Amino acid sequence: MPETARPQPGSAPDDTLTQGASLAYGLSRVALWTAAAHAAECGRDTPYVLDPWAADFLHAARFGGGPPGDGPLQRLLPDWAVVRTRYFDEHLVNASRSGCRQVVLLGAGLDTRAFRLHWPAGVHVFEVEAPAVLEFKDRVLDGARPTCGRRSTVGIEATGSWAEDLLAAGFDPRRPTAWLAEMPLYFLQPEAVASIVGTMTELSAPGSTFGAECVNAQAVSTAFVAPFLDALSTIGIAWHWQLADPEGWWAEQGWEAGVADLFTLPYVIQRLSPFLPLLTEDAATCAFLTTGTLKK
Repeated sequence: MPETARPQPGSAPDDTLTQGASLAYGLSRVALWTAAAHAAECGRDTPYVLDPWAADFLHAARFGGGPPGDGPLQRLLPDWAVVRTRYFDEHLVNASRSGCRQVVLLGAGLDTRAFRLHWPAGVHVFEVEAPAVLEFKDRVLDGARPTCGRRSTVGIEATGSWAEDLLAAGFDPRRPTAWLAEMPLYFLQPEAVASIVGTMTELSAPGSTFGAECVNAQAVSTAFVAPFLDALSTIGIAWHWQLADPEGWWAEQGWEAGVADLFTLPYVIQRLSPFLPLLTEDAATCAFLTTGTLKK
């Protein structure tokens, strides 16, 4: 899925994204920042996310660095990325155990869930992403065997007309599906997000679920978030899609949605506890991890 974070063809390299594979494959800086967080997590005694390919992605992309600036949000981001991944890992596995034997990763990027999660039998994972990104990922995966029943890649940008390509890859709109857009939607303009979600809704059978992260529109001007957005703007990244009422927005799209109360989850409390002095109410709700089911 295209996002403002992606380097554009012909753009000059900077100190965050080095020239080479990263530029050639159109990799998202944000995807690489997440891979860096996953790679560091693998070194913990009890990792919340175990992604053995994350460090290989960084090496193959010749990537080093992180988000610009050194504010509190930048310091929290690696742990937030791990918490977010863990939350959606559990959501997808639970959905698949509840009958969603199709899983669609929209804007899959460097996602390796098809290879690292313990799926129930018969799950078919579809990854929708730009062909060059999928080529890069498959080269690094080097023939690794998925842990799901079947994995299919759909080489097309999700902001385009991807429904026919997904169907051609074996997707069955009569079967319940677990959809995930872990984070890239808020780099897109609102009308592009509405189009993607509209296609998702049209292809969903009863019992389908979704997961997505979105930015809290009421937090972007706070002292915790605004300096980070200013720093991101220096490398051409903007958060275009912002919601003040995610439940209401998703209801208008045909979904019954809810926002995670993250600080009821033990692993969130444990991991983010060092940052509690920084987490004012605005800071703690600067992004929504939203999940939901198709309205009956």
